Amino acid sequence: MNNCQLFDLSDLGLIRASGDDSEFFLQGQLTNDISEVTAEHSQLSGYCTPKGRLLATMRVISHDGDFLLLLPRERLTAILQRLSMFVLMSKVTLSDASDELQTIGLFGDCGTSLPTGDTPTKADDSVAAEDGVTIVRIAADAPRFLLIGSTGAIAQRRQHLAETTTPATDQQWRLLDIRAGLPSVFDATVEAFVPQMVNMHLVNGVSFSKGCYTGQEIVARMHYLGKLKRRMYHVTVEGECPASGADLYSPHSQSGQGSGKIVMSAATAEGACEALAVIEVANAEAGQLRLDDEDGAKLEILKLPYSFEQSEK
Repeated sequence: MNNCQLFDLSDLGLIRASGDDSEFFLQGQLTNDISEVTAEHSQLSGYCTPKGRLLATMRVISHDGDFLLLLPRERLTAILQRLSMFVLMSKVTLSDASDELQTIGLFGDCGTSLPTGDTPTKADDSVAAEDGVTIVRIAADAPRFLLIGSTGAIAQRRQHLAETTTPATDQQWRLLDIRAGLPSVFDATVEAFVPQMVNMHLVNGVSFSKGCYTGQEIVARMHYLGKLKRRMYHVTVEGECPASGADLYSPHSQSGQGSGKIVMSAATAEGACEALAVIEVANAEAGQLRLDDEDGAKLEILKLPYSFEQSEK
């Protein structure tokens, strides 16, 4: 990748939660502790079924006094509709803010192009800039930022950044997420995973002390009493990139649920394919992983930028 890239992230959507009860409402729905979301700090979170299965993963951001939920646009309508079912008498308004606000991304030396004071220094931290743009630092092996603001403010930012950046695609942004070990749930993988399977507890996406939320009993039981038999790995895939939800094969698997699934994938500049995949731990350790069946494309496991918890090994 070029060392200074500008991303048009139109494949991501924004749900806005506003009103006096918005924090309390989201606290009872999402996996992370919403009280920790401030103008200076964002967080990853998940939204589960009562059985603890993920319907979505998202980044929760404080913007202009409201909460924004940033997630794949293909999941937005379903999540907005489901969340709205539980508002009831709460003083909270949920809306699709994807057209009102725009989201762009920066990666590489672009951080030096941001005005003084507009550069969060740690992953997940955020800054509310004077032009109304919220800037969030995202985990990566080089400086990476999300910028969210009004159409006019983002247009001015684009104009300023155009001189020092090259355009990049949403697939390249997804590749950065893959290398950072940050999962997304898409339509093809709805209810396929509990949060721990996609390492949400390892990327600060789950709170085990916040109290009740939808699916909390199952997620907590896995944390305190269960042994995680599947987890997410960073892999290379031979040949073309598989779709999210593609099944994996291992000759060592004895599970009726299969050896695993592709979470998300993206092509590299060299024409290779990298992916995040949930795999049975025993199968990952044994190797010989393939897509679909014994004749499918080979998978090789790479390192993630974070380690698995010792208690899970």
